[in-house]
Amino acid sequence: MCNIIHGETLDKLRARIDELDAEILALLNERAKCVMKIGAIKQKEHSEVVVPQREIELLDRLTSLNQGPLSSDMVLHLFQEIIDTLKELQK
Repeated sequence: MCNIIHGETLDKLRARIDELDAEILALLNERAKCVMKIGAIKQKEHSEVVVPQREIELLDRLTSLNQGPLSSDMVLHLFQEIIDTLKELQK
């Protein structure tokens, strides 16, 4: 968590952002691996890659979990981009 503490410097905050970015990247790659496995299963089962209801449920769940400071619209935008980007891995 990035609570502002008296005496924190710009460099320290930027270093923390760098750490968080590395964690986010690792999680996105882990998510991508799961997406690829799901894609392989869908190909074997001849299932549709895109399941709109699943996306709706996912986005609804994430916005309900959101406690800010990101707005619900920001969460929707970020995760819709992630979903759309990673759909390519299922094909």
